Amino acid sequence: MRFILTAISGKKYDDEVYEVVLPTMDGQIGVLSHHMPLFSAVAPGVIMIRKHARDPDSALEYFAVYGGAIEISDNTLRVLVDEASRPDEINEAEAKVAMQRAEKMKAEAKDQASLEHAQALVDRQAVRLQVAGLKRRHH
Repeated sequence: MRFILTAISGKKYDDEVYEVVLPTMDGQIGVLSHHMPLFSAVAPGVIMIRKHARDPDSALEYFAVYGGAIEISDNTLRVLVDEASRPDEINEAEAKVAMQRAEKMKAEAKDQASLEHAQALVDRQAVRLQVAGLKRRHH
């Protein structure tokens, strides 16, 4: 199956893969070759890519993703997101500081809009820290 991941900043991944696990609003889904057609929203989370059937978990590739859409058709999985970061693109120390700032903003939010904005920032940094942790664990 072909997997194409595109962020606002450009194409992040385009290759043949065995399996992709990705976050949707209804939970994680796994996609293998010849998956039924599907259109869904991307939830903030981690995309995991297994290139070959026999690849061990330590060979998985990861992306932290935020907001977007998933389309599966004609044995191609297309994911268009606002942002996608590989583990080596994430500075864990900076992400921790950004998480602390976002949590402070959330605690000090005076209205629903401010609270929702702060929560989105918390969610984004939580995913970035999760992917950074996966990189550490597998290296």
